[in-house]
Amino acid sequence: MPLTDGENSASDLRSGFADEDRAKAIAEVFGLEYASASSLPRKPEINGISSELMKKYCFIPISKENGVIAIAVPDPAEILKLDELEDLLGCKTKKVVAPRSAIEEILKKLHDGEEMLCEIAGKFKTQTSAEAETDDDAVTPDRMRGPESPIIRLVDTAIYNAVEKRASDIHIEASATHVTIKYRIDGILQPAMEPIGKKHHSNVISRIKVMSELDIAEKRAPQDGRFKLKINSRTIDFRVSILPGIFGEDAVIRILDKEHLSQEFARLSLAALGLEPNLILKIKKNIKKPYGMILATGPTGSGKTTTLYAAIMEINNAGEKIITIEDPVEYQLSNALQVPVNEKKGLTFAKGLRSILRHDPDKIMVGEMRDPETANIAVQSALTGHLVFTTVHANNVIDVIGRLLNMGVEPYNFVSALNCVLAQRLVRSICASCKKPAHISTAEFEESGLDASKLKDQIFYEGAGCHECNYTGYHGRSAIAEFLELTDPVRQMIIDKRPFTEIRKKTRADGMVFLRQSALEKVFSGVTTLKEINRVTFAEE
Repeated sequence: MPLTDGENSASDLRSGFADEDRAKAIAEVFGLEYASASSLPRKPEINGISSELMKKYCFIPISKENGVIAIAVPDPAEILKLDELEDLLGCKTKKVVAPRSAIEEILKKLHDGEEMLCEIAGKFKTQTSAEAETDDDAVTPDRMRGPESPIIRLVDTAIYNAVEKRASDIHIEASATHVTIKYRIDGILQPAMEPIGKKHHSNVISRIKVMSELDIAEKRAPQDGRFKLKINSRTIDFRVSILPGIFGEDAVIRILDKEHLSQEFARLSLAALGLEPNLILKIKKNIKKPYGMILATGPTGSGKTTTLYAAIMEINNAGEKIITIEDPVEYQLSNALQVPVNEKKGLTFAKGLRSILRHDPDKIMVGEMRDPETANIAVQSALTGHLVFTTVHANNVIDVIGRLLNMGVEPYNFVSALNCVLAQRLVRSICASCKKPAHISTAEFEESGLDASKLKDQIFYEGAGCHECNYTGYHGRSAIAEFLELTDPVRQMIIDKRPFTEIRKKTRADGMVFLRQSALEKVFSGVTTLKEINRVTFAEE
C-alpha cells in the first residue's frame, strides 16, 4: 500500500524533534488528538487486552465506548500494524498520538511487574528462599509467571515490585473485609495494588512466615524473623515483623538492599545528604576534634544513622581504629569493626560498648542511646579521649538535653562531653522530571505562617506527576536540620538548669538556624514544597 503525503510527512517528523514535539507534530499532520505523558493511564485495564499484546503493538488502551477502543500510539502511519491490531481486538479503534517514550515506559512497567501485581491479585500468585544462594532462588518476572501457587506468586510479585520502586517497607494490613498491601516510598505509604479478599489473608501471612522460618500456628503473639532473596542479581535481606490485631495479623517487611546501599554508600558524604554548606562546615569542624560526643536526634526514619555514617566517612582513615555497635548494621564500612546488637544472646548496647572500650578505639559509633547505662558509658567514653558518634530520640536539639538529663546523666559530665547536637528530618524532593511553578493560595500562606505580601516575587515549585515519580510529584528525599554547638554560656545554662525556653532564646540570639527555617530555605530554593514541610515541621510562634 503506497504511503500518502501525510504518511511521508509523519516519517520525516520521526527525526529532529524532541519526543513530545515529534508526537505533537505527528498528531497535527494526521488531524488526531495529542495525549501528554501525564494524561495516559498508569493502569490500562480494559478487559481482554493483555500486557503482551500492548507491548507487541506498542499501544496503550485509554477507554472503550460504544464498541470503539481509544488507544494511544506513537505513530499512526503504521497502518498495516494497526489494522492487524484491530482484527485481534475485534473492534474499531480511535487513535490518539502520545510520546513514544511515555508509552514504552508504561509498557516496561507492565512487562516487568508493576501492573502484573494487579493482574495476579485478581486470581492470585509467588515463592521464597532462606538464603538465596543460587540462581534457582532468584525472583524474576519469568518465575512470577510460572506454575507456582497463586499465593506464592502474589507475595513474590509484591516483593519484586517493592524493590523496583525503591520502597523501604512493605505493609500488609488486614481489615474486617479485605487485605491491603502498601509500599513505603520516600517515607510515605502508597497502595501497591487494589485490596484483596479477606479470605486470602491467612494464606499470605502464612507464606511470609514460612519464608521467615516463623511459627505458622502462633497467631496471638508478635513474631520477628528474616529471609533473603535474589532479585535482579542482587541478594537482598528482608526483616519481618508480625503483629496480631483485631482483624488478624498484620505484617511489615523491611527491605535491606545492602548491595544497593553499598553502591550509594561509596558516594555518601555530608554534601550528598542535601545539607547546607555552612552547616557542613560546622559539622566538619566538630568531627575533626580528637574527643567528645557528636549527637544526632530525630524520630525513627529521619536519617540520623545515615548522617553519622556520612560524618564518619569524612574522617575515615586507616591510621585510626573505628568501631560501631548497631541494631542492625545498616551499612558496611571499610576500615572499621562493626558489631550487631543481639539481645537474645546478651549482647546489648551497654555490654557491647564496655567490650569495645577494651579494644582501644579512636572513634566509636553507638547506634542509639536508649537506656541510662548506655548513655553514661557513652558520656564517659567521650570524656576519656574517644570521639563518640551516637543518636537519641528527641524532637529537637533542646529536647535532647532534657532527654539525657532524665536518663540520669550527670549534667557537668554531659555538657563537658558534648561537642554538638544535630536534629534532622527528611523532606521529599520535587521530581526533577515534572517540576513546574506552583500557585500558592492565601490559605496555604496562612497555614505556613508566612506573609504573602512579602513573598509576592518568590517563585514556588511543585511536581506535576509523571512516570519517574509514580505520579506523586516527589522523587527522593533531602535533609533539613538544626545544629547546636555547645558554647560556654550554653553549657553554664544547662549546668544551672535554666528553663529550656531561655536556652532556646539564647541559641536563637547566637544565630542558630532552627528546623522550620531550614525547611523554608528548601522551599525557597525550589527543592521541596510548602505542603511537604508542613507535613514534617510546624510554623513557629
